[in-house]
Amino acid sequence: MIYKGIYHLFYQYNPKGAVWGNIVWAHSTSTDLINWTPQGYGIYPSQLSDINGTWSGSTTFLQDGTPAILYTGINPKNQQVQNLAVPKNRSDPYLRDWVKNPKNPLMAPTPQNGINASSFRDPTTAWMGRDKIWRVIIGSKVDGKGMAVLYTSKDFVNWVRADQPLHSTDGTGMWECPDFFPVLMGGYKNGLDTSRLGPRVKHVLKVSLDDTKHDHYTIGNYDPIKDVYTPDHDGLAEKDFGLRYDYGKYYASKTFFDPSMNRRILLGWINESSSVVDDIKKGWSGVHTIPRTIWLHRSGKQLVQWPVKEIEKLRGKPVVVPTRVLNGGSKLEVKGVTAVQADVEMYFGKFDLSRAEKLDPSWTDPQLICSRMGSSVRGKLGPFGLLVLGSKGLEEYTAVFYRIFKASDSKYVVLMCSDQSKSSLNNANDKTTYGTFLDIDPIKEMLSLRTLIDHSIVESFGGFGKSCITSRVYPTLAIDGAAHLYAFNNGTQHVRIARLTAWSMKKAHIA
Repeated sequence: MIYKGIYHLFYQYNPKGAVWGNIVWAHSTSTDLINWTPQGYGIYPSQLSDINGTWSGSTTFLQDGTPAILYTGINPKNQQVQNLAVPKNRSDPYLRDWVKNPKNPLMAPTPQNGINASSFRDPTTAWMGRDKIWRVIIGSKVDGKGMAVLYTSKDFVNWVRADQPLHSTDGTGMWECPDFFPVLMGGYKNGLDTSRLGPRVKHVLKVSLDDTKHDHYTIGNYDPIKDVYTPDHDGLAEKDFGLRYDYGKYYASKTFFDPSMNRRILLGWINESSSVVDDIKKGWSGVHTIPRTIWLHRSGKQLVQWPVKEIEKLRGKPVVVPTRVLNGGSKLEVKGVTAVQADVEMYFGKFDLSRAEKLDPSWTDPQLICSRMGSSVRGKLGPFGLLVLGSKGLEEYTAVFYRIFKASDSKYVVLMCSDQSKSSLNNANDKTTYGTFLDIDPIKEMLSLRTLIDHSIVESFGGFGKSCITSRVYPTLAIDGAAHLYAFNNGTQHVRIARLTAWSMKKAHIA
């Protein structure tokens, strides 16, 4: 959230080590979403309603401007219950002290409401209807059916469970960290306040699937009278073959509306690829993505994400690779860039699509295709893209690339992959390869790739932000000054680079 010109980030933190447990809400502040200052603990176990843990939640601005946090606490019976906290001193822009409501918990499982006491968590930002009544959803499940349990309140303290959930889907398991917000139709990048309604407004429901650890979303319509959300595509996108924010190592995301810049900001959690033993040795586990601006694509079919503009303040002088052809089986080193900390934008020219290989109709799982056809497997139009965090002899590298196929209906299919199979000589690391189909027509649209590299993090944005893949890699050789960056083409057909620009990135300030 942003309060009195200061951005606030609360996050789950274990003060006793780089493993899960002893969870408190750590708190950091920023003026630009890039450089952060820790502010201690915002919320920690201190009441019976949260004595066994203070889990995830969200902030809502009340009508008088007070930021109010609803969060999940674990009570002495190890039940998941919902609590409220507000600032002790509203005049403090850093919001360093919080006071819990004496009536906590405000929402709890009972024999009467039938809520699953072990699956009732992560309240989202509340919204107010035209009737001046607050609504909030909480993630839950019943018999394998994932659901967004809906509560209403006139005063933000006394909450009543609605007769039906805002939305639910069979067979999806527990919905963690739900997020529900409006987006503007027409491809406009403007963000909307969470309570906004209107004829040019659609709604997004994001759920984090506990069973798969993936963040899925649907776009649809919210009926503010019946308090029901209906996805445009029957909820299929909530299952593990639908739309996702990010097709890599990314989970438990949350958005907030930033009225100072009229935008909606998305933050997600990058968890680890290293072992628990290595996490303890290095002293950390998990990190947030670079904040992203998020909006509805003009087609209305999907969201678009792009790193916040502020990240460009960390850029050094650009290194520009002018238009050139990459012949099949070749690579080009991008020199003059700090390869472990870089921002790379790559645009491709027109392709000879008559050379594209045919897509087998049975190839419906993009991650499986990327796994079987990694960067070392030669195709026709692809693989081509970037080799990042590469060692001098390419014993280690992470490949972010495209392949273009011709489908049976004479249309073309673009596959986007992030191949970690050669990312590290440490075989204890998770080196899963990720992939997705990119919704782009290579006949009419320019193909682009933007990649942010930060030592062990690789965040890639395909098709101007239509698809994103985040990777967590820990090279043993390609570290610091020993890392290299390459553009490559391992297909048999040549590929034209229309433009490649790379910037060394300065370090963000974390006090």
